[in-house]
Amino acid sequence: MTLSRRHALLASLSLTTLAACDGQVFKSGDAPAHAPFKGIDITGATYARELHLTDMNGQPRTLADFKGKVVVVFFGYVQCPDVCPTTLAELAAVKQQLGEAGKDVQSIFVTVDPERDTPEILKAYMGSFGGSDFLALHGTPEETAAAAKEFKIFYAKVPGKTASSYTIDHTAGSYLFDRAGRVRVFSRYGAGPEALTADLKILLAEKAAA
Repeated sequence: MTLSRRHALLASLSLTTLAACDGQVFKSGDAPAHAPFKGIDITGATYARELHLTDMNGQPRTLADFKGKVVVVFFGYVQCPDVCPTTLAELAAVKQQLGEAGKDVQSIFVTVDPERDTPEILKAYMGSFGGSDFLALHGTPEETAAAAKEFKIFYAKVPGKTASSYTIDHTAGSYLFDRAGRVRVFSRYGAGPEALTADLKILLAEKAAA
């Protein structure tokens, strides 16, 4: 299977993974009338509630650190050839399109490749998309696995020609959190920046209720 076909499979797999959670099936268009999200409405989900990792500057981080902002969490890795840079570029474009409101959107990139993605590499990578507006988080292999399990993220190494030239297949999509720190939307890869912008505008307009 080619890399592009694997990524397409993972993009569809992400919906299947979410659909199996808590016995509920989430589909586009199933969002309640009060929140017509373009992405998959997962309001009330009992996963993606905790994140305990270290940022690229060496500071321990949790989701609670970002309450008051709308947060976008995306799992990937620096050497990802297409999905990751496309997603991050879209996030940067969306934040710019939102204008002043974009300052209330925090984008968080979680690496699933802690072996190669050092803090220095992550800092340089984030700088190419949004500088201080983007944060990258990393952890030990065990911490990374725990975070992926909490967010129901699939990832697996695909061997390359050498031991260090592997790629990583991973769930392609972003989690959106409201100002109160509650996960609300799963935005599938390939949905486009217009859909992401629309969903972020809904969350930005909501008050940070407890």
